[in-house]
Amino acid sequence: MRLFIALRLPEAVIQRLAEVQDQLRPSSSRLVKWVAPTSIHLTLQFLGEVAEERVEPLAQALRATSFDSSPVLHLGNLGAFPTMRRPQTIWMGLAGDLAGVERSYQAVLAVTAPLGFVPEARPFRPHLTLGRVRREATPPQLRDLAAALAATEPPLPIAWEIGPPLLYQSTLTPQGAVYRVVE
Repeated sequence: MRLFIALRLPEAVIQRLAEVQDQLRPSSSRLVKWVAPTSIHLTLQFLGEVAEERVEPLAQALRATSFDSSPVLHLGNLGAFPTMRRPQTIWMGLAGDLAGVERSYQAVLAVTAPLGFVPEARPFRPHLTLGRVRREATPPQLRDLAAALAATEPPLPIAWEIGPPLLYQSTLTPQGAVYRVVE
């Protein structure tokens, strides 16, 4: 099964992210495949395909680990990978106690490394994915989208304490990925 470890977002944060997506929809029409707001999460580690017999030891190790849930986060600015001028993935940045998120990330790696899971080679950049630009987007469409991103109002201020990391299963469907917390 396809797994990842992430932080769940409170309902109020999900609502603010949905509002940002709604601001961007008119200018992106069919150019962006938006993530369902209830599926938005903060990924700490993507594990990929994991054999069934490895799931329970992984879940037990996560449950047995004490995580600092006191870091307070805020929504930051809109961004895009690889750049705002060539957006492929649209994301909301985070502000607040990012060092606390880094501690949770490092704690997750400390749990998963002994079980044979290797972290990604690229540096950890905490963000919340809002949408992915379709491959058929033309350069003029990308320029228009970049302008819309730059003109989008930041979300209303909201702060929240992060909870413990959760193990998620990701099932790919024609309608998009479906996530569920692994018990």
